[in-house]
Amino acid sequence: MSTQWHTMKTEEVIQNLETDPEQGLSPETAGQRLQDYGPNRLPEGKKRGPLLRFLLQFHNVLIYLLLAAAVIAGAMGEWIETAVILAVVMVNVLVSFIQEGKAEKALEGIKNMLSLEARAIRGGKRQTLDAEELVPGDVVQLQSGDKIPADIRLLRVKNLRVEESALTGESTEVEKQTEPVDAQSVLGDRTNMGYSGTTVSYGEATGVIIATGEHAEIGRINQMIAEVEEKTTPLLRKIDRFGTLLSGAILVLAAGFFAFGYFARDYELEELFLAAISIVVAMIPEGLPAILTITLALGVQRMARRHAIIRRLPSVETLGAVSVICSDKTGTLTRNEMTVKEILTAEQDYAVGGSGYAPEGTITTAENDREISPTDNQALQQLLQCARACNNADIQQSQDGTWQLEGSPTEGALVALAGKADMHDFRPERINTIPFESEHKYMATLNQLDDSRVIFLKGAPEKILELCSQELAADGPRKLQRDRWLSRMEETAGRGHRVIACAIKSADSLEGIEHDSLGADFTLLGLTGIIDPPRDEVIDAIAEAKEAGIRVIMITGDHAITAHAIASQLGIDTEAEPVSGAELSQMSDDDLLEVVRSHSVFVRTNPEHKLQLVQALQKNGLLAGMTGDGVNDAPALKRADIGIAMGIKGTEVTKEAAEMVLTDDNFASIIHAVEEGRTIYDNIKKTITFLLPANGAEAMVIIAGMLLGMTLPISPVQILWVNMVSAVTLALALTVEPMEQAVMQRPPRGANEAILGPEFLWRIIFVSLLSGGLTLGAFSLVYRFGWAGGQLETARTIAVNTLVIAHTFYLLSVRRLHGSSLTRTILNNPISFMLMGALVLLQLGFTYLPFMQPLFGTAPIPAAAWGLIAAAGFGVFVIVETEKFLTRQLRR
Repeated sequence: MSTQWHTMKTEEVIQNLETDPEQGLSPETAGQRLQDYGPNRLPEGKKRGPLLRFLLQFHNVLIYLLLAAAVIAGAMGEWIETAVILAVVMVNVLVSFIQEGKAEKALEGIKNMLSLEARAIRGGKRQTLDAEELVPGDVVQLQSGDKIPADIRLLRVKNLRVEESALTGESTEVEKQTEPVDAQSVLGDRTNMGYSGTTVSYGEATGVIIATGEHAEIGRINQMIAEVEEKTTPLLRKIDRFGTLLSGAILVLAAGFFAFGYFARDYELEELFLAAISIVVAMIPEGLPAILTITLALGVQRMARRHAIIRRLPSVETLGAVSVICSDKTGTLTRNEMTVKEILTAEQDYAVGGSGYAPEGTITTAENDREISPTDNQALQQLLQCARACNNADIQQSQDGTWQLEGSPTEGALVALAGKADMHDFRPERINTIPFESEHKYMATLNQLDDSRVIFLKGAPEKILELCSQELAADGPRKLQRDRWLSRMEETAGRGHRVIACAIKSADSLEGIEHDSLGADFTLLGLTGIIDPPRDEVIDAIAEAKEAGIRVIMITGDHAITAHAIASQLGIDTEAEPVSGAELSQMSDDDLLEVVRSHSVFVRTNPEHKLQLVQALQKNGLLAGMTGDGVNDAPALKRADIGIAMGIKGTEVTKEAAEMVLTDDNFASIIHAVEEGRTIYDNIKKTITFLLPANGAEAMVIIAGMLLGMTLPISPVQILWVNMVSAVTLALALTVEPMEQAVMQRPPRGANEAILGPEFLWRIIFVSLLSGGLTLGAFSLVYRFGWAGGQLETARTIAVNTLVIAHTFYLLSVRRLHGSSLTRTILNNPISFMLMGALVLLQLGFTYLPFMQPLFGTAPIPAAAWGLIAAAGFGVFVIVETEKFLTRQLRR
């Protein structure tokens, strides 16, 4: 077990590290420890060379299917089709190769977060050292703007505030001190520690290094990222399983047919081999991998237009399958902009409109929502003056119209509040200041107001109340009702608000102010309730997620009261109380599995807690998405079924560990991406349900023809033609099929649900038999019964056209998986009709062009044959729609 430095007194820390807070380590001791502990840098991970990374891109079931199709096409002498398929393979491989290696890049991103130099005391001398030379026991000095070079235990601090979002995910600065804290404290509560990679935002400090390199907290996260296993997307798992089953079925069927023909029908070996090859060619959907790739690529483009950038192509549909989304609070569910939402004076409560740092919004009475002017109430007016004058922050409007903060978020919220009351320019002359210090928890300014001087005071309400003897009412100051204010403070804090109190005192005779001379005769002006408000659009997005059967879990470094309040406003389930990181650390694996099923708010979490929660959800059989922006989120993002990084405020480490990056840092964009993901999966199912009946019909025609002792009704080269033109025309129409109605009212797919369930397998078999039977009947009508001349070439040409046109009409039906195609929505994809027209032109060329006839063994057919072919196609549409209707009735 590692030493818990945060639980020790500073004297114990110094003693255990055998160092001196004034002299530091001697150069000799530091040199020896550098040999013992190694340089203060993260270890280099094993890297795969470019050649190996390139070759590994071929290890993909989609690529295997393409290569198999290319080999078979080459064996049949179709070199053009072979070249096209191989070109598709190379495009897939190159795209994957360029996007590959995100784990290695994530580790590199973490290394860039480390400090390069540090000020340390060695042998009693203050000197600047290369950060890699630092060792445990080194005494370092920090000041505002410094990046902390290693994990340190603080020895002395002066108004120290550290920005730790890289580790905790929360952007609020942490006030630091030197006293021991509880052993169970999570990282965000270890206020006597400084961690490598975090930044000093204010103040100064001296600390002693307790861990460097891989032993520091950021090194642990680095190791967690490296150890998280790469996962396969649900789509690739299903395609892999589907491809394996399909390949096995094809081989078994071809071998069985070969054996049957050899032993039971006494066919020649050459003829049997040709028939077996024909079955294999017929049953492999050569166009499927390419169509899948196109469907995913188009989905990537649509998602990009909705603020979601997909980094790995197969991940594009994963969001459509997730059943739970774990989200960080700050900046994703909320604006990450502190906002005053309520004001409490002695006699009136006010609600404040607007959000963020924009000085836009109204101040209304809480009881009747009546807009008021600050001049209507003396206490309100002076509170707003105090909020603006006793303040070191400012807000400025940038060129793009957004308001940018300069200074503390809490003070920025008060400046924005003053702006809403047209007091942004209230800046009376400041004569003297007592800056905010964590020890005193308040800020005071001595200001010149016209002919008088006043002291404005703001800070923690419990401290301000100690300095107040009066409260300001409508008719002037009166005795402070302390108990009532304490009760109102608790109520406001219970709503998740950070409470800031404001007070005032006349000071005409003073030239300066100090802590000791402030006195306790201030007049309390009131309280302000400040919170990082939820994004308005997120509330609707979470409601839509619930309707889609997706559970939203909040995992945050914030405190329980604030997290619970925000979760309630957002519509996240809050029946169960928030669970803290400290509680998670004490749970068994079984308890953790139960907790993630019943709780939706987790607070004060460490990086390993987020990873554990994702793993527990997955062990429960759920597909989990995870959002994040800090390096602390990277391990969980990498482990989740789909990691979602924030594009604006997210670190590079987080983006490299994620599959998806939000360009607007908005949870609502995730729900939009879920819609796209579900649509993409629907279109993939439609594509498979469309292509496989053509393959099944071709195989059925060949097998039935051989069993009946007929010549092959369709030749292998004609089979390749059918598969090729179906893929590049009709199947392509399904890649741009719009979203079906009620797609977000369906529950998420099961993690192990087959890509084609029994209903769709039945439809594939049904349509294969239907279109195959019509094709075989058309061939027999010509070749066996002599219609239209009775020639083999004519019979095969009519058979091929019957199969293609039947499949063309089937496209109209398969465009709606879950409902009837006999609605106006059949017209909402004009591209499908354009591609159907293109297919008809291709078939006319296949039939009548002189140079095509010797290539494919075709012959011109009479006009009457087209009437028969069209009737067969229309019959397929009517019969399939009837089957879909009866199936829906039976399901109900």
